[in-house]
Amino acid sequence: MVNIQAARLDMLFYALSDATRRQILALIAKRAYTITELANPFQMSLAAISKHIKILEKSKLLVRKREGRIHLCTLDATALKSAEECIQFYTQFWNQRLDLLAKQLEDSHEK
Repeated sequence: MVNIQAARLDMLFYALSDATRRQILALIAKRAYTITELANPFQMSLAAISKHIKILEKSKLLVRKREGRIHLCTLDATALKSAEECIQFYTQFWNQRLDLLAKQLEDSHEK
C-alpha cells in the first residue's frame, strides 16, 4: 500500500517537474484541448506532445476523452491533493523545527 502511494506521488512530481507539462496543465485548466491544439503553442510534433500527454495521464492529472478521431484533454486536479498533502507535511515539519531553533536561540541569548 505504501509503495503504491509512493509510486503515485513519484509519478505526480515527475509529471510536474517538466515546464512543458506544467504549461499543458495551465492550458487544460481553462478548457478542453485537442492534441493538435496542445502541440501548436510548443512548436512540437504530435509524437513529442503525445509523450508529455501520456506522462500526465499516467500521473492522473490529465484525462483524455475520445470523440471519434479527436482526443480531448482535460485537467483532473484531484491528483494534486496528494502533492498538497506531501508539501503540507514537510511545511509543518520545517515550521516546527524552525520554531524550536528560534526558541533555543532566544533561550541561549537570554542566559
